Amino acid sequence: MQTPIRIGVIGIGGRGRIARHWKREDGKSVVVGGADITDKYLDEFREFNGDDVFFTHDYRELIARDDIDAIAVTSPDFTHEEYAVAALEAGKHVFCEKPLAITIEGCDRILEAWRASGRHFMVGFNMRYMRMFNVMKQIADDGVIGEIKAVWVRHFVGQGGNFYYHDWHATRQNATSLLLQKGSHDIDMIHWITGRYTRRVVAMGSLDFFGGDKPNDLDCRDCDEIDTCPDPFTAPTRTQCAFREEVDVEDHEMLLMDLEGGIKAAYLQCQYTPDYARNYCFIGTKGRMECRDIVGDVTVLIRKGNAPEQLSNRTYHVKTAEGGHGGADPVIADDFVQMLLTGKQSVATPLAGRMSVAVGVKGAESLRNGCVPLEIPAPPDWAQ
Repeated sequence: MQTPIRIGVIGIGGRGRIARHWKREDGKSVVVGGADITDKYLDEFREFNGDDVFFTHDYRELIARDDIDAIAVTSPDFTHEEYAVAALEAGKHVFCEKPLAITIEGCDRILEAWRASGRHFMVGFNMRYMRMFNVMKQIADDGVIGEIKAVWVRHFVGQGGNFYYHDWHATRQNATSLLLQKGSHDIDMIHWITGRYTRRVVAMGSLDFFGGDKPNDLDCRDCDEIDTCPDPFTAPTRTQCAFREEVDVEDHEMLLMDLEGGIKAAYLQCQYTPDYARNYCFIGTKGRMECRDIVGDVTVLIRKGNAPEQLSNRTYHVKTAEGGHGGADPVIADDFVQMLLTGKQSVATPLAGRMSVAVGVKGAESLRNGCVPLEIPAPPDWAQ
């Protein structure tokens, strides 16, 4: 493909700011257009990319342009299916932010459109590009802890209200469940590091803190109780009351996963904790590795024995990196460009995007129906 690769972005606020990494000094890629329904974001987009950049409120005008090679879909989750399919059918390469869609059927529809298009497609799993998880993946692949048999992941989502309950994320109609919205990263890390996909799930959860009897149209800035609110807003674009009637996605979930190869995994998340942290623990036949958060050290404890490799435990000091999401954003943005230029297989595959959503969807279905065990539907045969 010729350079620069010309990229258009649908949804240029929030996660859409990753597009700044595609305005490259080396000339390999350039951002030539953007679509968003919010004028403020369009103004910021034009200010960063220049007055010549094309911008519109209608995403269809963007993907119809002949001067665009690839589309980045970084809009709200419930739009991913529509926008990704339309871009692929228009002959564009596509970068789609996670989660791939909010239903399994939506994911499979995207996969079919990708197959028919013959274009490149990447899912925005930026955690696959974080140094912490690259170190853990290498430890696992090198067999340091032996054959992985158990995984425990805890996600303390401090500021869960500002992230998810003061805006559109708080309803099943828009997000299905935070098991797939927020949890898709963690579920994918379990899949990626073990090298196995989930076969069946069982889950429990509830809406314990957020939601309530406040009017759905109540804006935090107009609320008489703002000074005493147990979860005041801090993001200027997320000002819906977190205790409104329509809120119906759980804020505390526990998910058990049965993976291929007999691996068992547990994933827990809570949206109203006072702190923000992730804790990963992988247990194998030779030892276990653990990270206390997504930056810092990885600790490996080895089972006792007399073999040379059993005589010491190990600590891996993970080096820090510049850029958003622990340095992952510039790397994943570059990987997308390299995929288009060289055909290089991306670290984050479309199938991986589908499988993490499938686990989240079935987990939500399980917890809403008496914690029943459920099978994960297989993807299309050609995608396996």
